[in-house]
Amino acid sequence: MCGRFEIHSVPQIIAEIFGITEWDIEYPPRYNIAPSQDILIVINDGKRKLIKSRWGFVPSSFSDLNTGYRMINARAETVAGSLAFKSAFEKQRCLVVADGFYEWRKEGTTRKPFYVRLRSHKPFGFAGLYNVWRSPDGEPLTTSTIVTTDANELIMPIHDRMPVIIPADKYDTWLGPAVLDSSALLEVLNPYPPGEMELFPVTPKVNSVAHDSPENIRPM
Repeated sequence: MCGRFEIHSVPQIIAEIFGITEWDIEYPPRYNIAPSQDILIVINDGKRKLIKSRWGFVPSSFSDLNTGYRMINARAETVAGSLAFKSAFEKQRCLVVADGFYEWRKEGTTRKPFYVRLRSHKPFGFAGLYNVWRSPDGEPLTTSTIVTTDANELIMPIHDRMPVIIPADKYDTWLGPAVLDSSALLEVLNPYPPGEMELFPVTPKVNSVAHDSPENIRPM
C-alpha cells in the first residue's frame, strides 16, 4: 500500500517534468503527507494541468466525505472492475506527484520507517484516479486515490505492496482521455524497475504525521 509520501519539488520543476505549460498553484514542500490532506495531481482534460486534490477517493454516489479514508489506495489487479473505481479508471486517470514515499518494516513490536525515491532524485507520478465529488450542499471537491501493485525486489523485504510509478514514456497512455483499451492501461500498472530506485532507513519521527520536516528524508 501507500500511506505516506512527500513532495518537496517546487511547482515550476514539477511542471517541467510533467510537460505542463500553464499552472496557477502554490504548494509548499510537504515531507509527511497523510490521507485526507491536499496533494498535487496531473490531469489531462485536453491539455495537462497541475491541480490540488484531497487524498482519499470519494465516489459520486457517496454522501459521506469520510469514505475517502478507506479509499486512499486502489489495487491494480481489481481496479478495472471495481464498482468504486471503474468509472474513474475509464475516464478520470491522473498522476499523483511525489518525490518519494515511506514504507514500514515490522521489527518485533516496532515498525521501522524507510524512505523510497528514484535514483535520479527527480519527482515522479504515481498512477492515480480522481473524482470531483459534490457535498450534499453541492460544493465540489476533487478527491483521488493511488493505485498499488505487487512490490518489486527492492521493496519486497519491507512490504509486499508498492504504489505504481508510471514511467515518463507512458504518461500519454495513462493520462490520455482517448485511451479506452483497458488491457493497454493495465499493462502500465507494473512494479517499477528496482534498479532505478533506492531506499534507506529514516528517522522514526516520521511515524508522527505532525513531524513535517526535511529531516524525514535524510538517511539514518
